[in-house]
Amino acid sequence: MSSIRNIGIITSGGDCGGLNAVVRGAAKMALANNVGAYIIPNGYAGLYNLVDIEKLVLLTESRVDTVNSSLAGSEAGHSRVKISKINDPDKYKKIKEGLKKFEIDGLIISGGDDTGSVVVDLSQNGIPCVHAPKTMDLDLQTYSVGADSAINKISQFVADIKTTGQTHNRIMIIEVFGRYAGHTAFRGGIGADADCILIPEIPVDFKIVYEHVKKHYTRRIIESDVNAGTYTIVVAEGLKDASGAEIVDESAGLDSFGHKKLAGAGKYVRQVLTKLIKADPDMKKFMIEQNMYVEGLYESPEIREVTPGHLIRSGKSSAFDVNFGIEAGSAAVLCLLNNLTGVTIANVQDGEIKYLPTKQAIVQRHVDLKTAALYEQLGVCFGREVGTYTPTFKENTGKVERHL
Repeated sequence: MSSIRNIGIITSGGDCGGLNAVVRGAAKMALANNVGAYIIPNGYAGLYNLVDIEKLVLLTESRVDTVNSSLAGSEAGHSRVKISKINDPDKYKKIKEGLKKFEIDGLIISGGDDTGSVVVDLSQNGIPCVHAPKTMDLDLQTYSVGADSAINKISQFVADIKTTGQTHNRIMIIEVFGRYAGHTAFRGGIGADADCILIPEIPVDFKIVYEHVKKHYTRRIIESDVNAGTYTIVVAEGLKDASGAEIVDESAGLDSFGHKKLAGAGKYVRQVLTKLIKADPDMKKFMIEQNMYVEGLYESPEIREVTPGHLIRSGKSSAFDVNFGIEAGSAAVLCLLNNLTGVTIANVQDGEIKYLPTKQAIVQRHVDLKTAALYEQLGVCFGREVGTYTPTFKENTGKVERHL
């Protein structure tokens, strides 16, 4: 075991469910091993300015009692700062001086791929770190805190939006997070029986989407005894058009990690589908036949987009994320105490703490398109020609690990 006196706990990147569970798990494990646990506030901005901070919150037993694992967000606070981009040649020296000031010998850091890249950077510069994986996007090589909470919220929003869609015979679009990987849009949409799911991994052919909308939307209204029907589309913010281009706002510049700011995938989908519907004479005929048509006022079905945005991050954490967060936070402390640094917690199961080098863990993982093909066979549209799902069959002789 190492001679660690105190640890610092940092949460970074986007907030989400399960982060307070990481903080609580890490603090509880530190207390169990007679190690002090301090919150370093405001993410990497706080770490950089640590030497100038007068006092840190020590997570005593009574203070830990106030950390509610079931609440989303983080007691430790966040910032969108990348250490390597700080214009200070002495930044690592300054960080080490701050850690020395508070006798902090290692860091527990919870965040996603951008945060993880800083973990790699800090480790390479002699600062011991262990990474507890966190990202709603679920695009790390491990499960990550926040994903299950986000997926459950998306599913609830999509299910709820059907009531207003059904009332007004509207086509409803729900835009959710997911810049490079569409896991949460995919799983959240499936969880609410969405009709169409558009994700970054599959460039969208809007003619295919429109034909799917037209077929199912009109069928539902025709078959309804009160002429009522809706159609739901879940779209990830990182939607790509048929050319593979992102829908970005070129005038908005870059964020602090160098990513172009996205421009509203939900709005874009609405605009494209509205043009297709208005140009289709079959839709006018449908409206007339269903006694819905009013010239100049109601000539085609309405399409509305909704962006729940940060509501997906907020509120309550799922029980799954609380469990995983506590285990990941506590396991991260045990790794530090056993001189395992520069690693990401993958799983805690059957008395084993499984980990990956953080550089490997943050390699992006995308939606499995074979699984998408399975759902296409079941009638879900992904904006492409329906794929063929031809599974192989294999007996599972090992233990099933948790992974969405």
